[in-house]
Amino acid sequence: MARKDQEDTGEKKGRIAQIKQTYRMARRSDRWVGWVTLAWMLGVLGLTILIGWLIGPIWIWLILGLPSALLAGAIVFGRRAERAAYSQIEGQPGAAAAALGTLRRGWDSAPGIGANRHQDVVHRAVGRPGIVLIGEGEVHGRVANLLQQEKKRHARVAPETPVYDIVVGRGQDEVPLPKLTKHLQKLPKNLRPAEVTELRQRLRALGTQPVGMPKGPLPKGMKLPTGGPPPTTRR
Repeated sequence: MARKDQEDTGEKKGRIAQIKQTYRMARRSDRWVGWVTLAWMLGVLGLTILIGWLIGPIWIWLILGLPSALLAGAIVFGRRAERAAYSQIEGQPGAAAAALGTLRRGWDSAPGIGANRHQDVVHRAVGRPGIVLIGEGEVHGRVANLLQQEKKRHARVAPETPVYDIVVGRGQDEVPLPKLTKHLQKLPKNLRPAEVTELRQRLRALGTQPVGMPKGPLPKGMKLPTGGPPPTTRR
């Protein structure tokens, strides 16, 4: 029992430390994150108390209002922290790899599977849509050529599997970094879970090792939070 209590205490301290670290990170680019979160919590709590005062009994609505306020605060804080994190890393080499790390269960990501001398990089995500190749670099046409090379290479290993290619950026026909994971989640589900597992094994035949990422891609210790419960990323 004592050991279990110590483990629970350690988990709580670790969770609090993580929240503090996320708050400090978010406040660098969103100085109102704390006040906005508090305002939402008080607003939800006040609304439930008002409903209880109007229709009663007020104590039941007060009990319901406390967890509802905490949940609203967690959602608002998570979304604003995620937005702040993206704003700090967007445009830096390796930012797309950090975003792919937030993909939920069912996806397998491999950062830096291809690169060229201009430090353009291609990452790979494998899921029920098939193979998704994500390129990032300064020149769209140059990145697109690198993606086409990787697309042909992957097509030789998995010729019947759909292969999508995406360029991360703010230009025409590009996907902004904050919308990257949502874009992947909206792709059609072409494969069954068993076929995804087989595809992962087949891709090992490529025999590629992750290339060296460009130096200084992200602020030290940067982790992208999510607006909901912590995602599970399969490796």
